[in-house]
Amino acid sequence: MKRLFLPLAAALAASLLSGCRKATPADVAAEVNNRAITYTELEKTYQSQYPQPVEGSSEDQVTAQKLDVLGSLINMELLLQRAEKLGLMAVDSDVDAEFNRRKAPYTKEEFERELAARKMTVDDFKSQLRRQLTVDKLINKEITSHITITDAEVTNFYNANRASFNLAEPQVHMAQIVVTPQPDASVRNLKNSKAQNDAEARTKILDIEGRLKRGDDFGMLAQNYSEDASTAANGGDMGFVPESALDKANLELRKMVTALSPGAFSQVIRTQEGYRILKVISKEPAGQRELNDPRVQQSIRETLMNRKDNLLKAAYYEVARNNAKVQNYLARTIVDSAGKNK
Repeated sequence: MKRLFLPLAAALAASLLSGCRKATPADVAAEVNNRAITYTELEKTYQSQYPQPVEGSSEDQVTAQKLDVLGSLINMELLLQRAEKLGLMAVDSDVDAEFNRRKAPYTKEEFERELAARKMTVDDFKSQLRRQLTVDKLINKEITSHITITDAEVTNFYNANRASFNLAEPQVHMAQIVVTPQPDASVRNLKNSKAQNDAEARTKILDIEGRLKRGDDFGMLAQNYSEDASTAANGGDMGFVPESALDKANLELRKMVTALSPGAFSQVIRTQEGYRILKVISKEPAGQRELNDPRVQQSIRETLMNRKDNLLKAAYYEVARNNAKVQNYLARTIVDSAGKNK
């Protein structure tokens, strides 16, 4: 009897263990509260975020990128389900208004090329906008609308960081538009505009200079056309640059920037990277900035707001995950594959 019992017990245990592990459904990368995120959806989202393969990337790196994208889709689905329960879904008028706003800087042909580069249709883009607008409404209601920054918090922050508001030397708040002859895969401006060689780069920067002289907005041109990965998305904003840093970069550059009045922009500058146009936003003399300075107040409030917003969002995501049933089948497949290769 004992010898018969052992095989039966082992079989029963194996059956129970296999029963605890849900089989992976076909074409499903993950499930959130039994709602599927398909591999088709994952691939489409991945292609829109990585339209061009990064040179030299391996299969493992691509898989890691897809796992990261899937994590974002899972978080998005968690928040969408929460928004649905609260009746905060974006309506058609919201989507149409945002769609028209995003499309406005482009010609019809340019917009179609942009969608094609991201491997998206108009319906895909509108669907993406609907999800993002819905999540924005949820975050605003559940988090942002509850954040307050008191005068006492501003004062305490200033007193704790007083030294950081003391400028040791004059500084210049600057912005830039950069065009390079070598296209960089990491650069993503709104027009997906990248010069392919020096001749194209020079033609492009001269066209931008002409637009600036005709009164076009510097920040919008930077967002649309600049090829600097760190500043294009911010309208070319470089922040405050100490005058000594300008000396180190180029003495002639300092002379040029010093000669510019706030609001003015430079002529086209030829550099090792390509071409650039600089704009002086403001100039700050050396010395202590006091708490009653409106710019100091605004800076502190923005810093504190961002800190609280980021903290509450992180906590909100964790609570949403704790209250949800999430199955990441792609992650399971990766782990299982690693085990088989041993």
